Amino acid sequence: MAIEGLNHFNIIAPAALMAEVRDFYVDVIGLQEGYRPDFGFPGHWLYAGESAVLHLMDGDAIGSVSGAAGGSGTGHLDHIAFTASELDATEARLTDLGLEFRKSEFPDFQLAQLFLRDPVGLGVELNFLSVMR
Repeated sequence: MAIEGLNHFNIIAPAALMAEVRDFYVDVIGLQEGYRPDFGFPGHWLYAGESAVLHLMDGDAIGSVSGAAGGSGTGHLDHIAFTASELDATEARLTDLGLEFRKSEFPDFQLAQLFLRDPVGLGVELNFLSVMR
């Protein structure tokens, strides 16, 4: 087996929280909501370009459909990382939204990173490549 890249990650949350999570990843992170097949329960697929990288499932409904556990914190999942662009604009936007974040810079790698948390407590890492000179 050869791993070729990240396909998607999945978050299960109660309906009210799922809407907040969707809004965070669309309005703050910049993913776009797109097509999602009808699985017989509510949810959303959020896209980065052509790839549905985040699947959201309604934990209130999914348990009754499949018996799946619904959202007990982040479990062992610590964070998800995205490659991003427009560092200055992103920092300004996060500040304007009143979101706490931490910045790390690695000049040897020409890399800057921003770290924040989504509404369910999952860490979000934004990697800005070739921004350091």
